[in-house]
Formats: sequence, C-alpha cells, structure tokens
Amino acid sequence: MSLLSDPNAFRGLRVAVFGFDLAEASQVRRIRSLLSLGCDVTSFCPRREGSTPGFTPEWRNFDLGLVRQGAYLRRGLALPMTVAKALRGRKWLRQADVIIARNLDMAAVAHLARRMAGVSREIPLVYECLDVHPLLTRGDSLGRLMRWSERRVLARAAQLVVSSRGFTESYFRPVQGYDGPAALVENKLWLDDIAPGGRLEADDVASPAGPLVLGLVGAIRCQRSVNLLLETVDRMGRGLKLRFAGHLDEHAVRDFPQQVAARSNVDWTGAYACPEDLGSIYRDCDLVWGQDMWQPGGNSDWLLPSRLYEAGWNGCPVIAVEGSETARRVDSDRLGYVIARPDSATLAGLLGSINRDDLTVLKRDLLTRPAESFVQKAEDLMPFLTPALRRANRAVPRMGQQLAKASARS
Repeated sequence: MSLLSDPNAFRGLRVAVFGFDLAEASQVRRIRSLLSLGCDVTSFCPRREGSTPGFTPEWRNFDLGLVRQGAYLRRGLALPMTVAKALRGRKWLRQADVIIARNLDMAAVAHLARRMAGVSREIPLVYECLDVHPLLTRGDSLGRLMRWSERRVLARAAQLVVSSRGFTESYFRPVQGYDGPAALVENKLWLDDIAPGGRLEADDVASPAGPLVLGLVGAIRCQRSVNLLLETVDRMGRGLKLRFAGHLDEHAVRDFPQQVAARSNVDWTGAYACPEDLGSIYRDCDLVWGQDMWQPGGNSDWLLPSRLYEAGWNGCPVIAVEGSETARRVDSDRLGYVIARPDSATLAGLLGSINRDDLTVLKRDLLTRPAESFVQKAEDLMPFLTPALRRANRAVPRMGQQLAKASARS
C-alpha cells in the first residue's frame, strides 16, 4: 500500500488547526476526522457570536476570543490581539508537523503566530478556502488590498485546499493568478463510527402522498433563499409544505420566526445534531433546496454545499439554480433538479410538474449509490497532511521509514 493512501501513516502527526469558530459544525467535523486518523490536534479558534453555547471540545484548544458576526473591520483591527492569544500555544505551534488554516483571516493569524513563535519555515502551512468572501471580489481599493493579502498567504502556503473546483477555476487561477499546488476536499459527510438514525433503505421508499414537502436543511442565513421558498409556498398553498431545519442566523435573516408562525404549512424544527439527526430530518422531506444565494455572482455560484452530500446520502433529491457549480453537479451526477431562474413561479412550476413515481425512482437510486459518493473517507483528508511528508526524512523520521518501506514494496 502506498503511504499516501495509508491512513495509519498519520498516527501521531501533530496538527495545529486555526479555525474560524470552535463550535461550528463543519469545524468540529474536520477536527474530529483528523482525530480519527490518529492525529494529535491542537486548535486555535475563536467562538463566534450566536454559535453553539456551552460547547466543550474533546481536544486541546487555545481560545482566540469572541467574534461578532460580520464585524470584519473590527476583526482586522483586532488581529494583533488575536495573534497574541494564539501565542499562548507557542509550545504546540513549535511542535506541529503541519499547520492548517481555515479561511483568509485565520491564515493571516496562523502565519503571523508562526513567525512570532519562531516556528521553522519548513513546517508547512495548508490554506483551506471554505468560502471566497465578498470583500475579495470587490473592484475597489479595499478589494485590491484583500486580494493582495491573500496572495501573500498563498505565496507562503505549501498547499491550497478547496471544497469545490469552482473556487480554483473561477477565482484562484484567473483572478489571483495562483499556479501552486491545489487539492480538492469536498464537503462530504464524515460519519466515523457514528450511525445516523432514521436513514431509509431503498426498498422502504414509497411515493409521496399528499402535498410535497420541500426542505431547507442547514444554517438559515440566506435571506434570498428564505424569501423564495416562502413566496413559493404562498403561491402553491396547500399543494406544498415547507420545512426548515437548522440554526438561525438572526443577523442575516429578518423576522424568520414570525414568518414561519404566520403560515400553517411551514415549520421550523430548529438546530440539530450533525450527523446524528440527518436521517430523520431528510426522510421527512421529499426534496430539499440546495442552492446558496447568499453571495450571488461569486461565492454562491462557485461552492458545493454540504447539504448536497447529506441529501444524497439520505436519498433526498436537491433543487439548484442553473449556472452555478451546485447545478452542474446536480445535473452531471443526477442528484435532483435544476431550475432556470430563482423565482417563485419557476420553482412552483417545477414542483407542480414532478411525477411522484419518477421522484420515488430517483430517491431509491440515490440510496443505492456507493457510500463514497457522499461520505468522506480517511484518504480524502490526505491533502491536508501530505505536505508534512515532503519533509518526512528530516522532520518525521517514522514517516520517512514507512515511506521507504512502501517504496520498496511497490
């Protein structure tokens, strides 16, 4: 077996993770996936305002303080203080075999903390881009400054990791001129030894009776999506039920509880445990809205959301909007339906035209696909860790020995 495909090769690897929110679901999943590979993880994370209260990580974390939603200028001005807080973990930074920084602001913190802690430049920094922030696509002087800052990070990174090829093809290559190593790690489900309850078997899927149930599962932060879905349910009346499941970003979506309460065919089940609750949530939906419209013309058009994989794993077709990376994946992999325009008339037209038997066939097909179509494997995380192997013979002797043995066997 090649070392690069052998998850055991990374046992004991010391990983420092600079994350944007300690308690955010995808952040927790990423760190737990690294722990399951046997890595020794130390995180340097703030807590985001409105995030899950009372969360206590099972790994070593250095708290970088409380971050307010959207306070980008304040976060920039607080950069020196954030770096100072990170330096409380200088011992662990110096011992790290690889540093992973998630998003630009945390990459800047990681780079400065690494320099000030006296960490060797040979310790690789992996820059993971989760989203391309709107500040990075602005045409003014602030946008140019932000892109320059990111190019400085890219020049010092051993690896760029993205969750969608749309980011490299539409932004990093043509806009930032980046020609360095880039790897794709999609936002697939990480299950480890957790068995989500409620997942249907293909033979248990029956044709929907009564009105279709359309869901939006995940963080409720996109006002445009919420408006579109509410307008559609108003247009279709008793012919559609709408179900929201997820944490509400009250800063991004206005009057949401009141909007839900005003409609008898709309409900909101609130925050949920991921992945434990996903099966029961998706089995109660006939389809889900999969299109992010929070940042149109940029990030929203380029990303592949985690709900794409969650829904597919649970046999729930996805609806996306033509022209986006999400729609291209939905179309190419037969994951659901694509509409031409994000308006209530078009969406209602699609929902009204869906043949129930065809929908059942699609749901059963999704449930019989290989797990790796939707579920992350340990090998998928290798791009985060393989930069450490490039210096294996000097910095990680045990890995160098394994590499030699693997080469001798091949």
